Parts: sequence; structure tokens; C-alpha cells
Amino acid sequence: MSNLAHTDNMKQIALPEPSAMPLSLLVTGDLIGQRLDRALALAIDGLSRTRAQAAIEAGRVTVDGHPAKASLVLEEGMRLTLAPSSPTAETLTPDHASELGPLDIIYEDDHILVVNKPAGIVVHPAPGHEHGTLVDALRAHVPHLNSGGDPLRPGIVHRLDKDTSGLLIVAKDTPSHAALTEQMKAHSMVKRYLALVEGLVTLSQGIVEAPIGRDPRYRQRMTLITERAGGRNARTRFRVLRHVQGRTLLEVQLETGRTHQIRVHMAAIHHPIVGDPTYGRSQPPQPPRQFLHATHLEFAHPITREWLTLDAPLPDDLAQFLRKLES
Repeated sequence: MSNLAHTDNMKQIALPEPSAMPLSLLVTGDLIGQRLDRALALAIDGLSRTRAQAAIEAGRVTVDGHPAKASLVLEEGMRLTLAPSSPTAETLTPDHASELGPLDIIYEDDHILVVNKPAGIVVHPAPGHEHGTLVDALRAHVPHLNSGGDPLRPGIVHRLDKDTSGLLIVAKDTPSHAALTEQMKAHSMVKRYLALVEGLVTLSQGIVEAPIGRDPRYRQRMTLITERAGGRNARTRFRVLRHVQGRTLLEVQLETGRTHQIRVHMAAIHHPIVGDPTYGRSQPPQPPRQFLHATHLEFAHPITREWLTLDAPLPDDLAQFLRKLES
């Protein structure tokens, strides 16, 4: 087991490979007083806070030999241990790719591809969704897909919820993944969605800005929560396209990329996504799934720097539902 103490200089250590021994950290310096998830992200190069939270929830992180919550505030001298992901995670095969059918590829070259993800598909393996994910289909299409340092999420630059359809960027190599990730951090990538929300939005356009974090009572949900309590800054723009039978069709643009961001922010302003089973309210008629679709992407190609603009219209299930409302 590696035995590395973190210093005040905040030098990050490398994320271990899946086959590596567990990684051990001693809480010193700037890690004192940090939440467990934030401390791991600060100390380990290549480990985002979201991935740290996933590792904690999967039981791969212990504090002084015991499982701990992401919200645990660390004290000096505590010993953190991060177990590597299981070997089975690294060797996931595309055996289940046939469950998904062919990929709907909007753009592809030697470095990246952009797919139009259907609803009902989980992007990458997670507890309860180990197989039949988009990653399975991607590995079948690009057998040597490997970038980003996470064997469970090879090539994945950003995610869409299971029941959200639309455009998703995948990097085929590590340099492309790193460059696209930097664009995400710089908020230079344009991501727009079509969303049907409950009620009549009276503003023609607006911005929702409020930090989002995991709900401390219901761990599968996200909620508005202060940054002091672990929330992360989140900003969502919206523009009204039209009103439809007491509901509003919006074009929504993400300026940050937090988990469930659009769903949480729309619910927070009392206009939840129509059909959202977690943050919405049941009001007939209901669509076959939550009415949220990633329809538009703009970003600089990670290698050529060419500016790419890509679109995916509403899929049939949502388009048909909207037509019925308007008829």
C-alpha cells in the first residue's frame, strides 16, 4: 500500500490504476477541515469531486479503516484509504452492446465522436446498472476506447441522465479528453436543451443561479444547498419558445454542468420538467418520460480547434407528445 502524506503545498498525487494497490492518505495541512469528497478531489490528480462521491458511495473509501459519508469533516491525523476499482470494472466487455442497437452517431473522426443518446440508457456502469450502458456500445464501436483515467467511464466527457436523450461527446484518446474537459471547466462549450415545464413561465428569458449538492436526507436526489454545506455553484439560462396548454417549452442553456442541474433549477422556480418523476409533480397528460432533450452542442475540436456546431431534433416520443398537446 502506498503511504503518502498530503502537505500544505497541495501537491496532487496520481490516481491509481484499477490494478494498483489501495492508496492511503494522511490528513494534514490544507486537507484538515475539508469534507471527505472535496479532500479526495483536492489531493488526487484526475479524481473529480463527483467521482470521489461515487467511490465513497461504492464503499471504496474508508477513514481510519471505517466507511464514511462524503460530508465527513476531516481532522488532522485521519487516514484515508481509496481502494482501486474492481478488476471487473476495467475489463467490462461490449457483450451487452446488442441490447442498445446501433449508435446514432452525429459526428465522428479519429479523435472524437458525438452520439445522440436515446432515453432509457445509462451512460456508464453504476450500481444497479452494470451492463447495457452506453459505454458498452461505445466499446463495441471503438474497441480500444480508453481515455480520462476512469475504466468505468472511458471517453466520457460529460453525462446525461438515464431518461434524458440527446447529444453526448465522447473522446477517443487521452489528449482529446483532457482538452474537452478544459473547455468544460472554462464554460466555453455551449450546451442547449429543449425542456417542457409545468406552468406558464411569464419571463421571456431568465437565469437561475443557485448552488446544487446531494440531498443529505435522500442521497439519490440533488437539491439546492449552500456551498458551505457542500453545494457547487450552478447557473442555468432559459428562454421561452412558446406556451402549450398551461405548460411552457423552453430552450435551456447550461453554464455549469452539475448533476440534475436543469431538473433541480426548474423545480426550484416552481416550473418542474414535465414527466420528471423525482423533482416534478404528476399532472395529466404525462409524456412517456421526462421532457428533456440535449438538442444543441457547440465546442472547439480538441485537436484541430475547428468550431463544431451540432444539432439533434426532438426524438419521436417527445415530438409526438408535443404535437398532441398543440392539436
